[in-house]
Amino acid sequence: MANNTRFDDRFFDSTRGRIVTLLRRTNLTVNELVSEIGLTDNAVRAHLLSLERDGLVVQKGTIRGHRKPHFVYGLSEKARDLFPRPYGTLFNRLLSSLKATIRRPTLEARLRDVGMSLGENSSATPQTREARLEQALSAIESLGGSAHVNAESDQTIIQSDGCPFSEAVEAHPEVCKVTESMLETILETKVEEACDRSASPKCRFVVR
Repeated sequence: MANNTRFDDRFFDSTRGRIVTLLRRTNLTVNELVSEIGLTDNAVRAHLLSLERDGLVVQKGTIRGHRKPHFVYGLSEKARDLFPRPYGTLFNRLLSSLKATIRRPTLEARLRDVGMSLGENSSATPQTREARLEQALSAIESLGGSAHVNAESDQTIIQSDGCPFSEAVEAHPEVCKVTESMLETILETKVEEACDRSASPKCRFVVR
């Protein structure tokens, strides 16, 4: 990674910082970045090349285009370390200790209590559904994640290409109950966790 790259507020206010922030939410093509940022495709490609040299952005594959395939870009693991991750080895060991001393239903209840508390501690609950969804996304961001809302058939899905608890979720899938309960508290409706807990975990919550 380039030694002269400073990851501060000035970086995230720059065009390269905006690209990193957008790719934190989801993988994007050059054309999609052009639409989001308002630059020419050549300008976006130049910024992506610079970010690739710094080790912040990597190609994630291709998708079919009208004339030829389009490259899809996403953040590297180094780039994801730029964003807060309020847990680590201590969190994993704490969960392991709790699972060894209390029954799983009790542990899940305690985790849901934590999520409910996080939801209650967010700003005053807005009145409209759209505003509540925005608040839910902000709450996930406060945990160190980034998510967006998708509509699938008659369902509303809150999902992301990453997970704020990625270091813990594979060994302790119960931790997803924290986010599930937090979202239920903010949205004031039933939310069902349907996360991907593979080697690259991704959040997915169905709003009923």
